Amino acid sequence: MLRTLPVLGALLLAACAHPPAAPTTGICLRSEGVPTQRLPGAQFTLAWTHSIEKIRWEEDWRLDDGEMVLDEARVLGSGAGMEPAPGARLIDGVWHYQVIRHEAILPLTHSPFTAGYALCAAGHCKALTDWLPGLPEIARIEVGACAARAQK
Repeated sequence: MLRTLPVLGALLLAACAHPPAAPTTGICLRSEGVPTQRLPGAQFTLAWTHSIEKIRWEEDWRLDDGEMVLDEARVLGSGAGMEPAPGARLIDGVWHYQVIRHEAILPLTHSPFTAGYALCAAGHCKALTDWLPGLPEIARIEVGACAARAQK
């Protein structure tokens, strides 16, 4: 179910309020030097502001068979490297387009040189730094399947 949520003083274009799920594995956020964090559910929306155009971008990701799958992206406008994909639909001033991309790990970079990421999972929208407390000023973050626990 898509709905608009206020996040961090900005407005998510169409944040996903994903219902919590109980997968055998889940989605984990990892970065060196901070504890790994497990996201609620198996889907999330990643949002950020383009560093040059200052335009918000969002992607809907889900975990499927141990892989991260990008299903849809949204962007409010276009510009340097932000042209809507072929087949994009303009809905209420926001470009929506389907993207099917599979990644074993989704790598992200956190730094003070650009606006940070926001991440929404199971209706909880927070800055990435709030999902990973103690994150260093410059860090590589990996989003991917949590390691399965060993059976005893």
